[in-house]
Amino acid sequence: MEPELKNRLFPFHQVKGEESLVPQGRLLIIGDVHGCVRELEKLLKTLNPQKEDQILFLGDLINRGPDSKTVLSMARTLNASSLLGNHEYRLLKHIHQPGSIILRSYEANLLDNLDSDDWNYLSSMVLWFEQPNEKRLFVHGGFLPKVPWHQQSAEIVTHIQTIDKQGIPRRRGEIPDAVFWTDLWDQEPFVIYGHTPRQKVVKTKTTIGIDTGCVWGGHLTALILPEFEIVQVKSKKNYIK
Repeated sequence: MEPELKNRLFPFHQVKGEESLVPQGRLLIIGDVHGCVRELEKLLKTLNPQKEDQILFLGDLINRGPDSKTVLSMARTLNASSLLGNHEYRLLKHIHQPGSIILRSYEANLLDNLDSDDWNYLSSMVLWFEQPNEKRLFVHGGFLPKVPWHQQSAEIVTHIQTIDKQGIPRRRGEIPDAVFWTDLWDQEPFVIYGHTPRQKVVKTKTTIGIDTGCVWGGHLTALILPEFEIVQVKSKKNYIK
């Protein structure tokens, strides 16, 4: 990777990106793809994006599934935006803080195949998108309640699933008595997120989670706004086995 490109990736996310979404047509929100390129192709065929539509991926386009590089290429071709997921965050952290993480085998394989176009796309990913007029917010993982969302770190918003009794963000299953962050989020804005795979879309009064575990053999899910319509395609198989 060129030094100039390397130096502008990870620090950008440390200062937390914030953008507004004002699509002319539909806003097509797509959950965690994880390299499941065939399922993404089928979903896009069903969605049939038009020129005036805008596509937003919720992060974790890469890793675990069969073809992360092609998924990144498709996202660029679609002129789609993407949030930073925890899997993209790990790659950037490895590049800018060598030795800070232990690479998994699929991460090492992907790193060997990324080119400058891929890194440029990764560098375009931000931590969240906001629709202030609709009081809606898009993020990969989630937020700590009672803490201003725009002040929360990349580590938190890309990784959080549950919160323990001390208010510390945790992974699901890490602490037995921890609760999902969404159960404590009783405030505006309404949050649309991915990251935590479930068998079906999970909605509360103030959140909706659309990671339905495509790479685990579940579904790849899209949310169409402003209609709030759910569109899904079944995964070909469980790619984790």
